[in-house]
Amino acid sequence: MRKGAAIGLFLLGALPGLAPAYADETCNSPFMAGLIKGQEQFLHVWTLGEKGIGDESDKLVTIDVIPGSATYGEVIHAISVGGRGEAHHMGFTDDRKYLWAGRLDDSKIFIFDVGSDPSKPKLVKTIDNLAESTGYVGPHTFYALPGRMLVQALSNKKDHGGITGLITYNNAGDLVATTPMPVDNGGDGYGYDIAINPGQNRMLTSSFTGWTNYMMDLSQLIQDSSAMKNFGNTMVLWDLKAMKPEKAFSVPGAPLEIRWALKPGADWAITAGALTSKLYLIKQDENHQWQAKAVADVGDPAKIPLPVDISISSDASSLWVNTFMDGTARLFDLSNPEAPKQVYAKKIGAQVNMVSQSWDGKRVYFTTSLLANWDKKGADNEQFLKGYSWDGKELKEDFVVDFHKEGLGRAHHMKFTARAQKAERQ
Repeated sequence: MRKGAAIGLFLLGALPGLAPAYADETCNSPFMAGLIKGQEQFLHVWTLGEKGIGDESDKLVTIDVIPGSATYGEVIHAISVGGRGEAHHMGFTDDRKYLWAGRLDDSKIFIFDVGSDPSKPKLVKTIDNLAESTGYVGPHTFYALPGRMLVQALSNKKDHGGITGLITYNNAGDLVATTPMPVDNGGDGYGYDIAINPGQNRMLTSSFTGWTNYMMDLSQLIQDSSAMKNFGNTMVLWDLKAMKPEKAFSVPGAPLEIRWALKPGADWAITAGALTSKLYLIKQDENHQWQAKAVADVGDPAKIPLPVDISISSDASSLWVNTFMDGTARLFDLSNPEAPKQVYAKKIGAQVNMVSQSWDGKRVYFTTSLLANWDKKGADNEQFLKGYSWDGKELKEDFVVDFHKEGLGRAHHMKFTARAQKAERQ
């Protein structure tokens, strides 16, 4: 099997002259085409099946988000994939015609056709041999490369710990290469998110924990001092063309989602440490050396608010940060990324996890589920999608989809589509 260097050779011809993709949702791969230039029309939610709720199966749920539509803010389609395997994250192929969705427990990957009719996604392929073919488990992040899909796994088949790697498929779902996460020169071998800055020929990866931890009940995990030591504390800077790690940064407390600044010329990235409740900035210093440093607290770290998903504005001026434990969305001013300042906060619910914003920043969407065994219990186990309008001062609720009342399950990752892929805002 060809290893990671093969991907670097492939990218050598893809990077020069690449025009960054500026449109659509702000966390997409810069290699994506067919972007929505105006109003998103459909919002897809990768949803965990839940015992006693509907068919109890993982499913892809589609909601109409076209203002003025007769079904605005309503579920218009759902496709179950069978069983419960810890549905988690999704990502588009570079042509934006297919949506890959992974499960962290059984490591299955489902490929949906969203290009033919985004209002009615179709399951066209299932990859069910990831563990056997790669040795890794827990496909988490799906990141488009030219003609390829780069997947960050969370764990491994051997001991279900945090040592893991990257997996590359072609768009047809055939395995191309595997690349281990570095375990030397400061690397801890853990993985979580992927983010690429093609202009700098740099890729960043972050770190979380392995299958044994993320499948454990959260209250049990917190009380297990040994298990709590098994979280990643690093980020890795990669030479993208060579697909080789260049530097491992010490970033304590499970750095999760990574967001590069999208403003042209602003070559820095930001992440949040889940266990340290801090924002970390990754940028070059005065000697042009890449560094990572803590630049702000998120809430009161002593209370462990548990920062989870983040969403950067298209002009890199602000950052939404969700904190799971208190169900709050916080907005940070990034006008000086060296010193982010919280300027707004709103309680979204008893728990909140994912956040996605439109390119113009005027629409913000939130979902609730973190992991099946980490979600809150009883009445606090709210499961919803909420859509808001943002006027720069206040979040105004536009609609709510209660995933329990609708018989759907636990609402997790979101992605936008539109029929024309060039739809102008209505």
